[in-house]
Amino acid sequence: MALRIKSHWMNEDAERSLPEIAGALAFIAWRIALDKAINLHCERFVYRDDRQRIDVIEEYLVFLIQIADRLAHRRLDETDRRTLITQFAARVTEHVQDNSLDLFGSGDYGRPFIERLNQRSDEYAAFQLAEDGPSYAFLRHLGHEIQSLMGRVDDNRWVIDQVMDKDGYEAYKTFSRAFDNLFD
Repeated sequence: MALRIKSHWMNEDAERSLPEIAGALAFIAWRIALDKAINLHCERFVYRDDRQRIDVIEEYLVFLIQIADRLAHRRLDETDRRTLITQFAARVTEHVQDNSLDLFGSGDYGRPFIERLNQRSDEYAAFQLAEDGPSYAFLRHLGHEIQSLMGRVDDNRWVIDQVMDKDGYEAYKTFSRAFDNLFD
């Protein structure tokens, strides 16, 4: 079943601030990342535990932040792009913190996510986002990171293919469409 994302404002005539758009994008990104983590399970890939599942969700979130940065670069000036992406990353981090608290109890889950985001941002910097979507290398990197998290046990041997060939691109398409809708 396809994930339904609401990406139109209730009152389309009202002006939206970049922090408001960032908040909506963060919620949408969380839903997409969660959906893709669930889809891996539905495709018979096996999670060891909830920590591994959250790690996969976080990898998708990092990927979507990278996508948002490229999309914002096409649409906004440098100052507005920086504001949007900073607010977006902060709101995504809040989702990571809140959901991790629910699953694992008290702790600082936001800081490790930000560290992962900073590391991956350096890695993703070399990859391109064309008009038709992320490059092969972009999707391969996402697949590689998720493969690394899930291990190469028999049940998860082909997770990289699932992410590269299907889930990563679908995540991009859904997020890209929502991104455009929130600005239009």
